[in-house]
Amino acid sequence: MAVTSDRMRLVYTALVSLLVGVAHAVDRSNFKTCEQSAFCKRQRELIPGQSPYRALLETLELSGTRLTLQLINDNNKVRLLLELYRLQGNMTRVKINELKPLKPRFEVPDVLITDPPTEPMSVVTQDENGVVLSLGGENQRLIVSAKPFRLDIIEGPEVLLSLNSRGLLSFEHLRPRKDTISHRISDTVGSMWDSIKSVFSSKSETEADHAEGKEDDPEQEGEKNGNEEEDKPGMWEETFKSHTDSKPNGPTSVSLDFSFPGVEHVYGIPEHADSLRLRNTDGGDPYRLYNLDVFQYELDNPMSLYGGVPVLLSHSPHRTMGLFWLNAAETWVDISSNTAGQTMFGKMVDYIQGSSDIPQTDVRWISESGIIDVFIMLGPKPKDVFTQYASLTGTQAFPPLSTLGYHQCRWNYKDQEDVQSVDQGFDEHDIPYDFIWLDIEHTDGKRYFTWDPNTFPQPKDMLQGLANKKRKLVAIVDPHIKVDSGYKIYSELRSKGLFVKTKDGSDYEGWCWPGNSGYPDFTNPEMRAWWASQFAYDQYEGSMENLFVWNDMNEPSIFNGPEVSMHKDALHGSVEHRDLHNLYGFYVQMATAQGLIQRSGGVERPFVLTRSFFAGSQRYGAVWTGDNAAEWGHLKASIPMCLSLGLVGISQCGADVGGFFKHPSAELLVRWYQAGAYQPFFRGHAHIDTPRREPWLFGPENTALIREAVQQRYTLLPYWYLLFYKAHRTGIPVMRPLWVEFPEDVDTFAIQDEFLLGRDLLVHPVAEEGAKGVTAYLPGKGEVWYDAHTFQKHEGGQNLYIPVTMSSIPVFQRGGSIICRKNRVRRSSSCMENDPYTLYVALSPQGTAAGELYIDDGHTFNFETQKQFIHRSLTFSDNKLTSSNLVLDAKFSTSAWIEKVVIAGASEPKAVTLKNSDGTESSLEFEFDAAMATLTIRKPGVNAGADWTILLK
Repeated sequence: MAVTSDRMRLVYTALVSLLVGVAHAVDRSNFKTCEQSAFCKRQRELIPGQSPYRALLETLELSGTRLTLQLINDNNKVRLLLELYRLQGNMTRVKINELKPLKPRFEVPDVLITDPPTEPMSVVTQDENGVVLSLGGENQRLIVSAKPFRLDIIEGPEVLLSLNSRGLLSFEHLRPRKDTISHRISDTVGSMWDSIKSVFSSKSETEADHAEGKEDDPEQEGEKNGNEEEDKPGMWEETFKSHTDSKPNGPTSVSLDFSFPGVEHVYGIPEHADSLRLRNTDGGDPYRLYNLDVFQYELDNPMSLYGGVPVLLSHSPHRTMGLFWLNAAETWVDISSNTAGQTMFGKMVDYIQGSSDIPQTDVRWISESGIIDVFIMLGPKPKDVFTQYASLTGTQAFPPLSTLGYHQCRWNYKDQEDVQSVDQGFDEHDIPYDFIWLDIEHTDGKRYFTWDPNTFPQPKDMLQGLANKKRKLVAIVDPHIKVDSGYKIYSELRSKGLFVKTKDGSDYEGWCWPGNSGYPDFTNPEMRAWWASQFAYDQYEGSMENLFVWNDMNEPSIFNGPEVSMHKDALHGSVEHRDLHNLYGFYVQMATAQGLIQRSGGVERPFVLTRSFFAGSQRYGAVWTGDNAAEWGHLKASIPMCLSLGLVGISQCGADVGGFFKHPSAELLVRWYQAGAYQPFFRGHAHIDTPRREPWLFGPENTALIREAVQQRYTLLPYWYLLFYKAHRTGIPVMRPLWVEFPEDVDTFAIQDEFLLGRDLLVHPVAEEGAKGVTAYLPGKGEVWYDAHTFQKHEGGQNLYIPVTMSSIPVFQRGGSIICRKNRVRRSSSCMENDPYTLYVALSPQGTAAGELYIDDGHTFNFETQKQFIHRSLTFSDNKLTSSNLVLDAKFSTSAWIEKVVIAGASEPKAVTLKNSDGTESSLEFEFDAAMATLTIRKPGVNAGADWTILLK
């Protein structure tokens, strides 16, 4: 498929110019709507309340932790196999597949970290209408209704969740195509056999069979009746623009609806440039999950973007739950708001309409292929759902500490001298940073794992210069490989047969930045192992320990492909691309992260940024929100977009500071730095056609404002690091919606212009042009919040108007918390390793506070493999501040010490005394600000890893 003609070169140039040129908005015509996606259109045409599926209760089998039950479609007699599992940790798994498919249907591998452990179920009662199962405990039950098939999960008298309550379960079974020779032969033979049987069968035998209620043979009837279903457009072939999808397996889509009584708010299913709370999709397109390179994406839109995580959370004042739809094919999600009925119980459950004022949210999942495999996470609290999901797909990779600092990027820094100049500019303007980034132009003709010999002739010299300042570099490595027999990466992949194939068996090729490109089959473990080996220092020429990696364009992006991506009938071994499309970027990042781990012999933690992702991607690194624009709306959108990612496990998220496309005003750039400094991944980035925008290019006043924002980020690195450690251990997000910490406060449920970092810092970025003030909601009646800059105290449970200037970043520390900072900001985070800590103690109305301090070497796996870390508990009560060890068998030492303690909400003491672990005591100097009720204790001088107590007398 390689193309070298002048005509195709012109086509490629035109394609690239269209993609590179700064346009005004996405070209929607390049991407499908539900109406243009044949399977989505078919599924949406189904009428609620007319389910053809019936549970055959006589087929029920319960073997300890696994229940199986056959379902039959009464319209076509095709049978399905339902599997139910009760999982440890208050979860239920529901799988539905064909009972006897023509060939195995694709089931998603590698996303679950283990086969989820199960717990026993038991039958409580059963009759001809259904069966009631115990899910553990006295009150939690799962009710299977037979006709129509339906599942209800209840707790006491309350329905938590219903499946197929709207009757929208649909499972398109595999079938031979009607116009094939094999089908015509089987159809003819079947007709002849029916005629023969009719001659030798008596009417009385037929009547006897019906009288005895005999079921038809599932396989024969499924084939006979299933093939008689009406073919609709797009079932066996579908064309979008100039691309035709051959669909050799025919229609294979699946659908299931879920109802949440009592729920008005649902969240998740990123990635969309939309509100935090998912919108009602009635009358419009569903939310789409199909990883795509959407050029200049629009805001407030359910269109697909670069990644897709099929996880949805429901939340009400009473309960939080989650759904994980484990399917990697193109997926659409409909959200509807309705009213719930009530459930009445007798011997069995009858679902009848009750009062109409109970809110209900209905969610319908539609996927093009695969099976139905859904995990129901029953909470009941938000943090329970995070833990449940983490037990399935893993937690956020614990990032090296330096990656939590500031990153400077541009498409592209021109050469080694440019990199050195930018690096020096940060020092000259006293702005800290940790990473500088190189985009595609650093390579030799877009050949990844190489360096341009003219502009980057000595990459190790460049890397060593950065290392001398304890700084690092990220280079881009994309998964499209230039078709060039003289290029080592391409020739080895081709010789090993590791490229994705076309439906005809040749190497799949398409256009991307290098021109004609091959696409490695990252679903193949052999391919991933080979890719990982290429990051070894003796393979990746010019690389060093301080070089890390960025995977872009890994949806995959193919400029001349359907919807700027890969043909769905391309093959990964025997599996069609349609079955696993949303996994491609997941596998690219997985293989890259493994390569960075292997190059150090398993010692060093990797850092890999990816644009495309799926459930489980959190295990391998960071994500950013893609090619945004220098507009105020995109600044605002960065908050709900990262909050949504955090809710589904991906905590290391950020947006391109300043906007990738277009050129920001000085005001927008400053405000974006101020917001970005309080988001998990903090990187400035810009398009190749935009003017340079290093932080010092907008005048001295704006440089000072940006410097202050970046320095605030660096002072809080100890807190950021603690939050990521906890995310790694528990799955709880670093950046959180307010309702996560205040689940009963309905006023928090739709807030998306402010957020929490951990439980203790509330941030309300200024995101309006020309703003003179913002109104922040401070949650928690009976609680207090302190301005993190002035220590002014405010009551919780109120909307607070805050006047702002250009230097303002509204941040509040929660009363009852202790946050550790490092106030001596240096050129990079590594330079601050042994610097002292300042403890900020914000007292609750009860005069108490608590916090933690976590310290390790910042970059290796020794915290995990050798328990080399310090984890301290910090508590304040009864006028005593105490540091104690949380993990007694952990072993690590630090030379960092406690320089200062600031206590907000304090009373003036007569004396302050330090008591060391050996019992010795000493007096400490202190100052008290009566106007702000703030006590400052200077130079306790104790080691950050030691036991000690400070007494206020």
